[in-house]
Amino acid sequence: MEDNELTFEKALKRLGEITAAMGSSDISLDDGFALFEEGLKLCQYCSGKLEEYQIRLEELTAEGSKESE
Repeated sequence: MEDNELTFEKALKRLGEITAAMGSSDISLDDGFALFEEGLKLCQYCSGKLEEYQIRLEELTAEGSKESE
């Protein structure tokens, strides 16, 4: 999946798939490690997106407070 196509929702869905796959006893060590790496990158992406939205929400809330004064 290309980063420019990645959305928060797609990342969460893929994380769910990775979690299910890693719970399988049929997974090799190499495959498990590759999935772990992918999952870590997706977690970092999601965390970054949430931080961006939190900052934006705080900015919008502050702007709204100033306008109502």
